[in-house]
Amino acid sequence: MNPLPFDPLLVSIVAPLLAAGLLAIGLPAKLGKAVAAVGFVLPALLALHCWFYFDATGADYAYLTGYDTGLGYFGINLMLGLNGISMPLYLMAGIVGLAAGLYALQSKAERQPLYLGLLLVMQAGLMGVFSSVDVFFFYFFHELALIPTFIMVGIWGGRDRGYAAMKMTIYLTVGAMLSLLGLIALYFKSGADNFTIIELQRAVLANGLSETVQSNIFALLLFGFGILVSLWPFHTWAPLGYSEAPSSAAMLHSGVLKKFGLYGLIQIALPLLPEGFAKWVCLFAALAVFGNLIVIGLVTIAQSDLKKMVGYSSVMHMGYAFLGLACYSAVGIGGVVMMMVAHGLSAALLFLLSTSIHHRTKTFEMSDMGGLVKHAPVLAAFFVAATFASIGLPGLANFWGELAIFVAAWDFSPALTVVSVSGVVISAIYGLRSAAKVFFGSESEAFAKVAAEQKPADLTCCEKLPALILLVALLAIGLWPKTISGPVTAAAEATFANAPAAAVDTAALSR
Repeated sequence: MNPLPFDPLLVSIVAPLLAAGLLAIGLPAKLGKAVAAVGFVLPALLALHCWFYFDATGADYAYLTGYDTGLGYFGINLMLGLNGISMPLYLMAGIVGLAAGLYALQSKAERQPLYLGLLLVMQAGLMGVFSSVDVFFFYFFHELALIPTFIMVGIWGGRDRGYAAMKMTIYLTVGAMLSLLGLIALYFKSGADNFTIIELQRAVLANGLSETVQSNIFALLLFGFGILVSLWPFHTWAPLGYSEAPSSAAMLHSGVLKKFGLYGLIQIALPLLPEGFAKWVCLFAALAVFGNLIVIGLVTIAQSDLKKMVGYSSVMHMGYAFLGLACYSAVGIGGVVMMMVAHGLSAALLFLLSTSIHHRTKTFEMSDMGGLVKHAPVLAAFFVAATFASIGLPGLANFWGELAIFVAAWDFSPALTVVSVSGVVISAIYGLRSAAKVFFGSESEAFAKVAAEQKPADLTCCEKLPALILLVALLAIGLWPKTISGPVTAAAEATFANAPAAAVDTAALSR
């Protein structure tokens, strides 16, 4: 049901683009900020509207609307809609985009209109990724959001921004090309009449795909999307890129855009290519657990730079998501979607707070901090809460995603489940240690000098607002998971009910 007289999905994409266009023509500073604010606020409000009126009991797409783009001959037309899997991610994109935009509006970045304009283009792409039913536009909107990332890292990034931007460009271009090849191959081999997810599923169910074709296409999608998600060992671009990126760009990319690959695997690869999945499941489950969770987790513990630690922790937690995918069950997929939403909120919050800490200490080196709680108790409270969320403390959103993944993983492989639980311990070590080093204990000599020159202040109202938005969302889902779990469960069950082959016996595979 949509009581609005217009398509909210289309407007949530077009509004940020229009705002970016108005900023590009040159507006007075105050008017430009007002226009940018509308560009960030409107998608969030429309996402909340769509969530409120979404039918949580159905498995079909809601708000489904098609638009003629003149590319119908090639099977390509813009089609927008939301199902139970895309709805929570679409909502998360709106919330994180709002928080990142509000934080950017108060920044002192040079060429601020360009900075805000690129963020708005990025936001438009993110809203398009999770509302696109046509696979071509699903991919197109990802690229639309990705290009501003490279530019922002290259212009407003840190000391190693040139190297970081180049490395991100190389890795993510390779990942995008591999996934594009896989999507094109799936379209032609399926015999589908158009490029929508709905038609691809119908065609595969009707025509079938051989085991060899499924295996080859799944490999392209797994490694293409895997690079974009930072699956170990294709992850090294992510911690470097996030540590060098300006905060709002890091919030949007780590929190939202990185979920593109997982979302593609859930919506397209797993339900349409079950036999291909069976060929590769053991490999990517092992990479996820021993690579992302253990190896990268230990690397995260070794970090002394706060922002790099947050970047590595973001990569580490993708191991849980891939383990959930390996389970090939409604419980596992539901847990992955829940975790993707929670991770997007908590990672964005940690990047925001890390920059707020830098503004007060003039460094990201945790050894040069200490005792900040005396000057900024509210900042300390937000950081501790965000750390608890990242660890998976009950009462916060991350807990439910990780719990569901562990439950599903036990049926897949008890041994891998036991190993993966060690990730919770690793998270607690680096998370609590970072909070202790930054906020508690005695001040370091370096920070004492900074505090003597200019006493650090607590979070301002403008900084509290975006942080509060993210924390309230984490608490709302953590205390009442049915906020998003209902539609996720219905869609996940339908995904496997409509799979073109029998469910894969992953327990046998894991043995």
